[in-house]
Amino acid sequence: MALNFSRFTTTMAALAILALPISSHAIELVFGQVASQTNPASASNAKGLATGIQAYFDRVNAGNTLQGNKLKLVTLDDSLQGPKMVELTQQLIGDPAVIGLLGFLNSAGLAEIAKQDLPSKNGIALIAPLQGDKNVISAANVFPLRSGYADEVGSLLKEAKTWGKDSLAIVNMSIAFGPPLAQLTTQLSGPLGVKIATQQVLDAAPDKLDASVRAAVAAIAEKRPKGIILLAAGKPAFEFVKAVRDVPGGAVQIYGLSVLQHDGLVNATGKDKARGIVLSQAVPFPFVPSKAVITEYQADMKKYAAGEALSFASLEGYMGAKIAVEAVRRAGKTPTRAAVLQALSNLGEYNLGGVYVNYTANQRTGWGGVDLSIINSSGSLQK
Repeated sequence: MALNFSRFTTTMAALAILALPISSHAIELVFGQVASQTNPASASNAKGLATGIQAYFDRVNAGNTLQGNKLKLVTLDDSLQGPKMVELTQQLIGDPAVIGLLGFLNSAGLAEIAKQDLPSKNGIALIAPLQGDKNVISAANVFPLRSGYADEVGSLLKEAKTWGKDSLAIVNMSIAFGPPLAQLTTQLSGPLGVKIATQQVLDAAPDKLDASVRAAVAAIAEKRPKGIILLAAGKPAFEFVKAVRDVPGGAVQIYGLSVLQHDGLVNATGKDKARGIVLSQAVPFPFVPSKAVITEYQADMKKYAAGEALSFASLEGYMGAKIAVEAVRRAGKTPTRAAVLQALSNLGEYNLGGVYVNYTANQRTGWGGVDLSIINSSGSLQK
């Protein structure tokens, strides 16, 4: 009997498909991020976070180690507007393909997300937000990576005291973390033997910023503190630094938080005015391979993000991605939101490579360490 070759090949193809291992039925594991790469105040950090996350996702996808499943990052831009972040977060939550939230950036938006209890109410994990506010990082279903703002402020005050800067001015912006951290700084300073010479507020409203900067600078010139704790970021911080360096006593030591982007500061003020500013860092120093995770990060950035500069933000994104992937690995063959959330809640102490986080059902803590860096004469950061 003659063989029907067309029917034979079709049958063999069907049998071949049936014989494929289960891992061939791969699913796309989507993590959603809300962070603005268009707003100048957040663009550098937002891009760094996404770059670091994608570098690690690319590494894992290339290794095919998730039973054939592939990782995907979806980034939405909220223009650094709090209500927009909430709206976009709800959009991500409404997409059943999204199994977790990762690397969010926007203090006002995150505060509202925590207030509305969105991660808990929707049974989804929010992993490694760029945030140190205790009200955010202690909210249900939030899994922090970076140290908290209180850790950063405490380290800066101790550094100031060590170098004899026992009279400080607090200069904080009027929004986001500014007011609560000014209060915290005042509370922590007394026991450390540091006197607060004056507290000045930078009004972030565009039509009021210039006047508030002038008032703060005038107070610094009058009080002559030995140092300044700058609890601000973006334009309010940049404008203040530019102005204060031009008045008598303006060469005073300035201490800033990790959210004060050093590259943005240098670009806005010039290397001379930025030189010597000490910044706390809520993730390890990314430029020297002092920990296993940094060696790994540097190699993967070179391979999967060629041409992108190393940065604190991309290291933070990279480590956040490592946490997300470990949860996926522990969530089984077909990870779901619930399975990822459960895996994170039972993660325990997890070693990212010399940096540890610890997540249990009752407590979720990030790294907890603080590195201090200084802007040198070339405008770069050094330890």
